Amino acid sequence: MAEFILDIEIEHAKNISGAFDVYIKKLERTFSVSILERSEGIKITGSDLDVTTVKNILTELYELSKRGNVITEQNVDYAIAMAIENKNNALLEVDADLICHTMLGKPVKPKTLGQKQYVDAIRNNMITFGIGPAGTGKTYLAMAMAITAFKNEEVSRIILTRPAIEAGEKLGFLPGDLQSKIDPYLRPLYDALYQIMGADAFIKNSEKGLIEVAPLAYMRGRTLDNAYIILDEAQNTTPSQMKMFLTRIGFGSKVVITGDRTQKDLPRDQISGLDTAMKILGKIEGIKFCTLTSHDVVRHPLVQKIVKAYEEYESSLAKKNR
Repeated sequence: MAEFILDIEIEHAKNISGAFDVYIKKLERTFSVSILERSEGIKITGSDLDVTTVKNILTELYELSKRGNVITEQNVDYAIAMAIENKNNALLEVDADLICHTMLGKPVKPKTLGQKQYVDAIRNNMITFGIGPAGTGKTYLAMAMAITAFKNEEVSRIILTRPAIEAGEKLGFLPGDLQSKIDPYLRPLYDALYQIMGADAFIKNSEKGLIEVAPLAYMRGRTLDNAYIILDEAQNTTPSQMKMFLTRIGFGSKVVITGDRTQKDLPRDQISGLDTAMKILGKIEGIKFCTLTSHDVVRHPLVQKIVKAYEEYESSLAKKNR
């Protein structure tokens, strides 16, 4: 039986422990250790391996707390998952990458190694595909990168687009003009813009034509120079739409294409433009495909479990159909 006392200041100990010691209890259940808060620090008792693992996790969370972060359940879950995979200090590595701040002063950073690789890919490539399930921050991080580049005058405008795949008969029955019909499809893009840039700044730049939020069909026939272009929900494009979009890209532009291959809304016999692009563009220099997984989900921990359950179910179905 091993024993270790981690010397942690009391205010950080409270942050690491969580409300009613919920994070401590989770570590005890996961690693079969006993964790007690003493005046001299946090005492960990258990097998040599488990004590070492928990010590490393708590040390990492302590450093995260000292940097001014509020420790969340997602932080603890991710630290546990990475410790099991022998990837120590993953949280500290991703926390060091600050993209920007929201209007309320909240830092926008990648929260997982997958997200860090995605952000690095956007920085280093002209075209980046972010592929993964809901909640992995694909669109939000791309928006943060676009707004940062715009503020730093690296690009002269931002163009945000997504396919409105029901823009035919069903939308025709909705009241209002075309803009009010397509706004529900573009709402997630507006939400991220308002949070990071602020409504006033968005409206001001939108009126000047420097920020454009439009359905994918509006991209036809245009050449987009010196722009940061984000195509969201790319799994709902057709191959011809994807080709049309990719051939709009001009000089000085950067493109991020996001999508979730498991949530297609296309007719059953229609091939996704995202799937086709993955098959034919993978070896072209300057184009990077980043795949995010359930490990990278940063919403409620239950969402991560739901995504993982669906991944396992769909994987088993694919094996049966081979």
